[in-house]
Amino acid sequence: MRVLALGGIRSGKSAWAEAAITDATGSADPVRYLATGAVSSDPDWSARVSAHRDRRPEGWITVETRDVAAQLTSDPVTATLVDDVGGWLVAAMDRTAAWTGGSVADDATALVEAVGDFEGPLVLVSPEVGLSVVPATESGRLFADALGEVNQRLAAVCDRVALVVAGVPLMIKKTS
Repeated sequence: MRVLALGGIRSGKSAWAEAAITDATGSADPVRYLATGAVSSDPDWSARVSAHRDRRPEGWITVETRDVAAQLTSDPVTATLVDDVGGWLVAAMDRTAAWTGGSVADDATALVEAVGDFEGPLVLVSPEVGLSVVPATESGRLFADALGEVNQRLAAVCDRVALVVAGVPLMIKKTS
C-alpha cells in the first residue's frame, strides 16, 4: 500500500497520515518516520517540529534525512511515513541549484522510482499546490511548479491519494 496524503498548511494531513500508517501496520509494528524538515532556530518552526515529534508513538524510528529515495531503497519493506515531500524538495532544489537554473529532475525520478518499488506500507505527506494565488516571487513559482509536478508523478505510482481538508480526508484515488 502506497498512499499520498495531500493538503494545505495546517490541514491535518500529517496527523491523518500518522493514523493511516498505524491502521495499515497495527500498533505493534515498527514504523520508520522519515523527517525532511530542516532544523531551524526559529521558535515557531521548532514548536511545529516538537508537536510532530510528540504525536509519534514511542516505537517509531525517526530518521532525519534529505535523501528519501536512498532511505526507501535501502529498506523497501519496513512501514514508512515520509513527512514531507515539500521539505525534501526544498533541500533538493538547494542541492542542485534549481533556484538559479539547476534541475531536480534526477532527484525527482529517483524518488518516484523508489516509491514505485517500495514493497511495504508507505505514506507520503505533501503540500498541495495551486489552491491559492500564483506566488509573486520567482522562487515561489519555481517551488510550486516543481512540487506540482512531483505530486502528480507520486500520485501516479501510489495506490491511494487523499486530499486532507480541515482534518477530513477525501479519497481522490483508490486502487483496489
